[in-house]
Amino acid sequence: MQRLISWLIDSQHPESLLAALRWLYSFVRPHRLAIVGLLGLSVCASLLVLLQPWLTKLLIDDGLLARDFSKLVTIASLMIVAGILGTVLSGMNRYLHTRLSGRILFSLRDDLYRHLQTLAPSFYAQRRIGDVMSRLDGDVAEIQRFAVDSLFSAVSSVVGLICAVVMLVTLSWKLSLLVLVLIPFDILWLRWMRRKVERDVRRLRECSADVSSFMVETLPVMKFIQSAGQQKRESNRLEALGQGYMQQLLKLQITEFFTQAVPGTLTSLARACAFLLGGYWVVQGTWQLGALIAFSTYLGMAVGPVQSLLGLYVAIQRMTVSLGRVMELRGEEPTVLSPVLPKPMPAQGELRFDDVHFTHPGRLSTLHGVDACIPYGLKVALSGGSGVGKSTLIDLLQRHLDPQAGRVLLGEIDLREFDLFELRQRIAVVSQDIVLFRGSLADNLAYAVPHASREAITAVAQLAQLDSLIASLPEGLDSPLGERGQQLSGGQKQRIAIARALLQDPMILVMDEATSAVDEATERDVIEAIDRLFAGRTRILISHRPSTLANADLHFELLDGVLRPKSVQHEI
Repeated sequence: MQRLISWLIDSQHPESLLAALRWLYSFVRPHRLAIVGLLGLSVCASLLVLLQPWLTKLLIDDGLLARDFSKLVTIASLMIVAGILGTVLSGMNRYLHTRLSGRILFSLRDDLYRHLQTLAPSFYAQRRIGDVMSRLDGDVAEIQRFAVDSLFSAVSSVVGLICAVVMLVTLSWKLSLLVLVLIPFDILWLRWMRRKVERDVRRLRECSADVSSFMVETLPVMKFIQSAGQQKRESNRLEALGQGYMQQLLKLQITEFFTQAVPGTLTSLARACAFLLGGYWVVQGTWQLGALIAFSTYLGMAVGPVQSLLGLYVAIQRMTVSLGRVMELRGEEPTVLSPVLPKPMPAQGELRFDDVHFTHPGRLSTLHGVDACIPYGLKVALSGGSGVGKSTLIDLLQRHLDPQAGRVLLGEIDLREFDLFELRQRIAVVSQDIVLFRGSLADNLAYAVPHASREAITAVAQLAQLDSLIASLPEGLDSPLGERGQQLSGGQKQRIAIARALLQDPMILVMDEATSAVDEATERDVIEAIDRLFAGRTRILISHRPSTLANADLHFELLDGVLRPKSVQHEI
């Protein structure tokens, strides 16, 4: 292992790679007993396979040529028993190996996904989702294959190679020298091909990410593509990406072929020379025929592990690239964290922005010196032009972002002192884009409160006036909504969002352009439902429509990065 690590960190950043290997080993370590057991099964199975050529030698030399039928029967029986036992061990090994591989694969993927859940929305705004998916799927699978599959392949190959070489030396140390001569040539060739393999693998991963990004970008908006009549254009884009991927794949295949083919050809050449020289000895009567057959078989068995180890070399290069891509995601630090000792959430409290400043990277100042006090239980209207920072204020409220200066207070306590989960449970945001998942209506209603009772779900559905929708669905609350609820109207989605927020039981409700996609009559019904169902709680309504912001207790306008109070009469 130490030699393998040294090989990996050659010409790379040793500290980063060792940290990555430690991270990988943390998922292998809990399964070390299972790994040891599987390695034992693999070694036993390899030994049984290695036993067969020796039994064949005895069968020929001590049974057939010696004309000893009783010994022939005994050796043949041993061959049958060894074959059956080897088959049983092979089946057990395959089953246990598959189970272990799956556990480690999903542990790796779960850990990376949990880390991604801690990252701010700005991370996803700057990244191609297809690229993230490629790393989460393909690269993690490549790492798992190395951590488990390649490990067992390497151990089996090393055991098989050592045993085969021992048997070769036992049969003829002179012919065995032919194998040893090839080792320096193989090592020099592999070191020369190393960088080319790594470079081609990285380019292939990038091409794969391009295809994934294309799918993620176009499939959700297929209706728009059809309306614009650009199906052919997008098909041509996909074809070009596919051709680029195929060209890189073929290039990598050629590189991998020559990486393994040259050492394999040298080995085959040595095997042919050994067979010619050994055959000459048999013709001269200085060596037994069974020994020659056994030697040739063991030499073939030595070639197999050598080929596997050459494949392991390629797997190491693939894994190194994938591990680097995954660790790039792991290296992204969360910008918002829960405190070690959070303070309890108050049952209610005023909301206050205290000299809040925030600037997004690469942009002009968004908020500078925001001051505002919102007493608990009021209905608050917030207006302002596009891009002035209204959504940034809401992100600060839910702690997707933290102020770069100043504080956001709830009941005189800085939001940074609350537990993140509890804070976001107590502040519900209903936005213009209602998020619905593939699942039943009940599952979507209870998404933020997954352990809610059936009675509670039914109650909030009735309060949000979803009765007609439930009656129209074939299975009522248990009816699947399909992908993103595309068959539902804007008003129905809004009522689902209201019911979901009601079940969440927040102390603050934020409506962020939530009614911009529905007509005025539906909007009026939605606002009336909010005023009725969330009366006595703080409600913050953000919109460009004056009708949405009517009848507010307080009205603020965000202008030039500053939150300014406005008279209610002005908006009405």
